[in-house]
Amino acid sequence: MDMRGDGIFPDEVVIQILARLPVKSLFRFKTVCKLWNRLSLDKYFVQLYNEVSRKNPMILVEVSDSYGSKSSLICVDNLRGVSEFSLSFLNDRVKVRASCNGLLCCSSIPDKGVFYVCNPVTREYRLLPKSRERPVTRFYPDGEATLVGLACDSSYQKFNVVLAGYHRTFGHRPDGSFICLVFNSELNKWRKFVSLQDDHFTHMNKNQVVFVNNALHWLTVSSTYILVLDLSCDVWRKMQLPYDLIYGNGYRIYLLDFDGCLSVIKISEAWMNIWVLKDYWKDEWCMVDKVSLRCIRGMVPGIFPISQTGEYVFLATHKQILVYHCKSQVWKEMYSVKYSSTLPLWFSAHAYRSTMFSCN
Repeated sequence: MDMRGDGIFPDEVVIQILARLPVKSLFRFKTVCKLWNRLSLDKYFVQLYNEVSRKNPMILVEVSDSYGSKSSLICVDNLRGVSEFSLSFLNDRVKVRASCNGLLCCSSIPDKGVFYVCNPVTREYRLLPKSRERPVTRFYPDGEATLVGLACDSSYQKFNVVLAGYHRTFGHRPDGSFICLVFNSELNKWRKFVSLQDDHFTHMNKNQVVFVNNALHWLTVSSTYILVLDLSCDVWRKMQLPYDLIYGNGYRIYLLDFDGCLSVIKISEAWMNIWVLKDYWKDEWCMVDKVSLRCIRGMVPGIFPISQTGEYVFLATHKQILVYHCKSQVWKEMYSVKYSSTLPLWFSAHAYRSTMFSCN
């Protein structure tokens, strides 16, 4: 990028300021000058913007009314508060299935087997071609994939969508075959491979998929190991959790991203312990924080961590979104449902960050 500095501030200073604005504001300011107009096409600026946004993760949560007939998508941002997102540009009723690096993978509610990948702030989207698999007869138990994953490589502006589920022929029980379909955005087509798996997942396990080191990671229902899909070779493998982490009774654990590393949050009656995988290839885990839950004791049974950085942790309850500030050790309510919702907030909450990632 040409940094001539013809204005009051050098262009590099202006670029650094613009990289900290919401994407919506950037697009609104395109008419200011030629430099600002071409920012969204400049590789240096896009990379800078995406790096800055990594430090400010958010939560996207789908909120339904008491009748379940109407829903809205709420974005909770630690810096800018609460705003409402619309996916109306998809011209379809959809459910958010996965989130990664600013993109969302959504499935059509009325038309099973139809998937979109979109950037809700730039309003770009891509309708994925239908796979040849017939999901109603292939995936168990409800015609939908057991696991949905979205892997976005922001360095190369490409993504993969993963649908995985247990095989069954119509009218029969599943036979143990685990079908995996992987969509490649560069080739615009699906590939398929089959393996034998005996893993099971809770709803939260399925929602909390983490993309690190070109692999997708899910925590299994046993909470003793992580199921890993290596996208470079289409191989499933299992990553054991350390004994110190899973030792004891009366706790729950959740899988999250921590500044680009795998992290596990362990919640017991009185404590929230945050573990981070410091060395991915040597399986070296360490506990980076131990947080007392005394001041939110009544909420502990129904609290679920959704997103985090080294500075704060977002958590969801049935009707609230909370943020914990690690340095000040202060809890703050960021959002609360004003009416009776059909589902708890944690049920449809996803980690999110605003980026200029293009899905086309």
